[in-house]
Amino acid sequence: MEGPPEPKRVDDSERLAEPVGGHVASAVPLPLEAVGLGRRFGLRWVLRGIDLSILPGQCVAIIGANGSGKSTLLRCLAGLLRPDAGQVRWFGVPAGSVRLRDRVGFVGHESGLYCQLTVCENLRLAARMYGLPAPADRAERLAAEVGLAAHAHRPVAQLSQGMRQRAALARALVHDPDLMLLDEPFAGLDAEGTAWLAGRLGELRERGCTVCFSTHELERACQLADRVLALVAGRLQPASSLRALRAEGVSAWPAEVWPGDAARVSFEAGGSPAAPRAA
Repeated sequence: MEGPPEPKRVDDSERLAEPVGGHVASAVPLPLEAVGLGRRFGLRWVLRGIDLSILPGQCVAIIGANGSGKSTLLRCLAGLLRPDAGQVRWFGVPAGSVRLRDRVGFVGHESGLYCQLTVCENLRLAARMYGLPAPADRAERLAAEVGLAAHAHRPVAQLSQGMRQRAALARALVHDPDLMLLDEPFAGLDAEGTAWLAGRLGELRERGCTVCFSTHELERACQLADRVLALVAGRLQPASSLRALRAEGVSAWPAEVWPGDAARVSFEAGGSPAAPRAA
């Protein structure tokens, strides 16, 4: 039986031809799938009926303004936040399943590192938690791979923001996951750190890892991802192509989107975002 088609690189004009969500017929379970996903805080629905399917080895970027719900969505996809509607599946199994934790890596706004421990101590601890062999050797190797060999034995509390981001990525990679979820991974990185992370994401994809990350930087999303989706008014929409946005003089996603502003966000498909469903 044939597996799912290999993901292909596409130009900006082709990105929007792919479905935002829907369900892809596949001989094997998809690495990540959300069906009717909804999440609310009090009476306010932050996520509304989100459907998302990601093929093996594919990279999907989710762009959106501050406060649009990107972090909430990534935490739901990572199984760290329980949705109020719908469901999320990893490899065909409900997200959060203990038996699949060793196939998923997550990097969020909080590093998840113990600040009083050194980089290597954090990595050794993570390796032991996953029951991996030779945790000390693995920790040293990962610290070197993320460019922290010279700082591997310094407490995390003494590291810069960029170094902590590298250490957090190393911790998420300690068990060689098949699915990586990253929430604003480029935040706080300098030019060198940004270039390094972009290269690292490319390496993950080359080895077949499925990647989903959030950002507000349109150009970077278009450079790195096979599909770029915009989160507006709690829903995922196909984002305008980089070419179209440049023609409009837009270089970055709006920092803030106030009520009523969603209609002015450019969509190559032509209309404004769909009206939210009644809660």
